[in-house]
Amino acid sequence: MKVLLMLQLVCIACCSGSRAREWAHHGAPMFADLTVKEMKAVRAYLHGIPDMKLTDARSITLKKNSILLMELHLPKKHEALRALDRGQAKPPRQARVIIQFGNQAKPNITEYIVGPLPSPRSHEVRKFKGEKQVQFESRPITAAEYGHIENLLEKIAGQAHKLLFETTGGFSYTNCSNRCLTFSDIAPRGLDVGERRTWIMLQKFVEGYFIHPIGFEVLVNHQDLDPDRWTVEKVWYNSMYFDSVEELVEKYESGEVEKLKLPDHNDEDLYSTYIPRGHSNTPTNIHGPKLVEPQGHRYNIDGNFVEYAGWSFAYRVRSSAGLQVFDLRFNGERIAYEISLQEAIAFYAGDTPAAMQTKYIDAGWAMGTSTYELAPGIDCPEIATFVDLYHYFDTDKPVRHKNALCIFEMTTAMPLRRHFNSNFQGAYNFFGGLENTVLVLRTTSTVYNYDYIWDFLFYPNGVVEVKVSATGYIHATFFTSNGLHYGTKVYDYVLGNLHTHLIHYKVDLDIVGRENSFETIDLKYVNFTNPWSPENFIVQSKLHRTEHKTERSAAFRFGKKFPRYVHFYNPNEKNKWGHQKGYRIQFNSHADSVLPKGWKEEVGISWSRYPLAVTRHKDSEATSSSIYTQNNPWEPAVSFEDYIRNNENIVNQDLVAWVTVGFLHVPHSEDIPNTATPGNAVGFFLRPFNFFNEDPSLASRSTIIVRPGQDGTPKVQRWTPEVVGHCVTDKPFFYNGTYVGV
Repeated sequence: MKVLLMLQLVCIACCSGSRAREWAHHGAPMFADLTVKEMKAVRAYLHGIPDMKLTDARSITLKKNSILLMELHLPKKHEALRALDRGQAKPPRQARVIIQFGNQAKPNITEYIVGPLPSPRSHEVRKFKGEKQVQFESRPITAAEYGHIENLLEKIAGQAHKLLFETTGGFSYTNCSNRCLTFSDIAPRGLDVGERRTWIMLQKFVEGYFIHPIGFEVLVNHQDLDPDRWTVEKVWYNSMYFDSVEELVEKYESGEVEKLKLPDHNDEDLYSTYIPRGHSNTPTNIHGPKLVEPQGHRYNIDGNFVEYAGWSFAYRVRSSAGLQVFDLRFNGERIAYEISLQEAIAFYAGDTPAAMQTKYIDAGWAMGTSTYELAPGIDCPEIATFVDLYHYFDTDKPVRHKNALCIFEMTTAMPLRRHFNSNFQGAYNFFGGLENTVLVLRTTSTVYNYDYIWDFLFYPNGVVEVKVSATGYIHATFFTSNGLHYGTKVYDYVLGNLHTHLIHYKVDLDIVGRENSFETIDLKYVNFTNPWSPENFIVQSKLHRTEHKTERSAAFRFGKKFPRYVHFYNPNEKNKWGHQKGYRIQFNSHADSVLPKGWKEEVGISWSRYPLAVTRHKDSEATSSSIYTQNNPWEPAVSFEDYIRNNENIVNQDLVAWVTVGFLHVPHSEDIPNTATPGNAVGFFLRPFNFFNEDPSLASRSTIIVRPGQDGTPKVQRWTPEVVGHCVTDKPFFYNGTYVGV
């Protein structure tokens, strides 16, 4: 009877696991990015509505109605779970579309939900929490607007041609062949709601122009939709302010302004180039180590559905914000419904007007669309699976970003676990070890000067690592004597400005279901009489658990002591040993706040107050930031603080953890030419905490055990082939770097 019961239980477990896998696979397309066909269908549908009067996004006029952005609109969670947990029909796919209506008496930005896909028939206005309106001035800058800015800069540079030519040693903005000037624009674009005033600094247009400022910055008012009405409000040159270009030129000619003369250089000694220089002790005629897969991939990809070593998940790359993972499961049990990048900011300080105004909020630059081609052998191993991404932002047709995402398995060159059991007599009782391999999901965002490498790493012991590595060029401004208060001199007339990177993630944990609770665990000292020596006392640490019952209690501020364990668990599900099943978040971060609470721009990034905040899930609280925050942080369309203001109960509820990680970067000489990744990676781990009965990586057959035989000969026990197999790919390196409309 017992044997029969056991067989029934095994059968039920196998069937349940099989069903879970089928339902996860069935539901994954709900989270897939829009296809080219869907994007084109949505555009055709909207352009076919006469009242909208839509025209091409790339037409040069600013007084137009056009599509700014198109991306997947996620289904409501409870609707998605019916497909994921019961195998029911998936909710219809829909698109989120942002339209800028500039060709009307009162221009506005309106968002629409369009569907069903792939053959849309209807649309409705998408509203923000609290019915907040989007200011037209808060829209991102488009290619058309940049075109008009360049036209204005040509006029400005023409007026100041002699000054710029003499300052830079022969560089000019027009008619310049290989000695041209370019520009970088600064955001936010103003000091208050409704403004569109941008500081722009000129730079030498050479490889790595970001670190070639020339000491000339202008404040342009480009709020009017008629570029002929744009004005120059301020000019900064060599630490002096002027009310107009004419005033600067006049004082330059009269000798009232000290003339700068920047050092010249040629292409061979360009300090911002990647061309090798200096002595290398590494042999150049042989390659370094490479990853190999002797028998091919051990993971499976079907569309946006990925399986590996017990893991399964769906992924997307949201055009506005970036990489996201959905329905994350281990051995069929869901751990998280969503883990998604929300925002990345870099707030600077400096002595020039451009530097002191720089507060980059990268979703406002459509951070997710800046996912460019990955180089095999550099960005990802040659053995990786490369995936094309498609985006629709400030365009008239979908744009294909070739090989912009990669998936690969790698060895960490560090054992997952090992033990050498000494007999303390010059020999051993046994050695046991397990290699550590991990699946990596990777993409990058190059938001102008900075490159962010976004990683999700899946370990065989049920651990997930979420990581960002920063590289690229520093944001540099012209060096002044006062500049050393705000950074480091990294070259003649070049200041590397101090800044803080903060990255925000949404972690919608579903630990064996949606009914979860949250506690923190710390230690406190206890002092008691020694039971086996009553004349003495014992002082030791004791676990101190705090259950957090409300959202405000679970919002931890920067500058306050942060608990050492933050633990999410299901109060209704226990493991074999009677512990509530849970996962904890472990931080790898050096983040801190960037502005005082409530100070102007800080209102738009209120999530940056908290390394961790826990809220109840709401479909209306899907994101912590928006594409509009960059140009209107003062009255943001999405205010994270609103999510915790009502202080709801979080006991036995569907919980979302909002995680902030980051670091301070004080640039230094070694950031020339580029910031390197070592030491510039932050993130967090999701680690099982009594979720399993034992380490689930025990299922791995890569374990090796060595025991001494009776004759002293080592006896090796293994469960995988002894011979590894053939080596790395023989395909030559190839990299194209282009992305085109399709």
